[in-house]
This record gives sequence, C-alpha cells and structure tokens, in this order.
Amino acid sequence: MTAPTLFEPEAPAATPAAGPRPLVIGLDMALGTSGIAGPGWTDTIRTGNLRGEQRLRFITDAAASFYRLADFVVIEGAAFSHAKQIGHDEMSGLRWMIRCDLWSRGIPFAVVTPDSRTIYATGKARWKDEQGRKLTPKQVKGMVRDETAARYGISLTGTTRYDEADAYVLMAMAMDWLGHPLAEVPKTHSRALKGVPWPTTPVAVAR
Repeated sequence: MTAPTLFEPEAPAATPAAGPRPLVIGLDMALGTSGIAGPGWTDTIRTGNLRGEQRLRFITDAAASFYRLADFVVIEGAAFSHAKQIGHDEMSGLRWMIRCDLWSRGIPFAVVTPDSRTIYATGKARWKDEQGRKLTPKQVKGMVRDETAARYGISLTGTTRYDEADAYVLMAMAMDWLGHPLAEVPKTHSRALKGVPWPTTPVAVAR
C-alpha cells in the first residue's frame, strides 16, 4: 500500500480524467452529528449518549464505512475563530483519527477550512443583511444549504440539514478540483479552490 504524499499548498487542479468519475466523500465531522456526502446523496452519523474514547471510536468506524472504497475524501477543518467552543481538544483528536485512518488506507484527502467551504458555496465567507448587520453563523449555514439545493438539486431539511449541506459542498469542491464538477460554479465561488492544500496524489492508488 502506498500512502498519500505530502501536501502542497496552491496545487493546480487535476487534469480531467477520461475514465469513470471518482468516488469522492465529504465529511463534516462533529462530536454530536456529522454530515456525510457523496455525489447525489447525503447521510449523517449520530453519536447519541456516547462520550470520550467510545464516541471517537464510533465516529471513526462509522465514517470509514462510507469512505473505505473512496478515491478521495474531503474533511472540514477547524473553525479557529470559535475560541470558546467546547470540545476543541476532542474534535482535534477526531480529525486526526480520521486522517490517520485515511493515510493507512492509502486514500488521499484534503482538509478544507469553513471559510473556503462557504466561499465555494456562496461567493463570500462573511455576509451582512440589508441593514449592514453581520449574519450569524447559523444564517450563513442557511445560505450554504439554500445554495446546495439551487445548484445541485439536493434539498435538505430537518435538524441535520446544515451538516449534510456542508458535507455536500466539501465533496463538490473536490469533484471540481479533480476535473469532474457537479455543476457550473462562478469564478467568485471557485476561487476558494486555490486556497486549499490539495494533496499531490489526486486519487487513491491501487489498494
């Protein structure tokens, strides 16, 4: 098994492949409810009353059931601006457990910041209303959900709609970078791809 090589910032987009479309999975990981997405579908992982090591193991195993045959995986990175967010240490551990598992399986992956995901979906990372007031994170997530429905035809409802929409946009970003865009995306949005540290190995090697 050959592991993915080191990341290179500002990596150029991959050349469109002549073969079948790669299997790409988007992961919006969280300690409570994680959003999972692939082309044309979304799902979730819910941890219920699990805590600590048991919870992290459960999430990692559940996520692996979705990406074990994937050619590429995208993980949402940390939102460092949320300085008072509870569970930073545990969330960091979860992301690294996922990353190590992907590495051991030889599946290339990228970590995308929340801002880059929002720019790709909506064109900007920060939004204001007509009165010039900054939109709340929940309102911006609503915009991402709405754009997911409008651009890709993926209409999401219920309490996990934002998690699933975030995962879908992450997946769509990778599909675009790999040369298999799911929809036409304006340059004001696709500029977000340039800021992602894409791996030098664009798709999974033979496993």
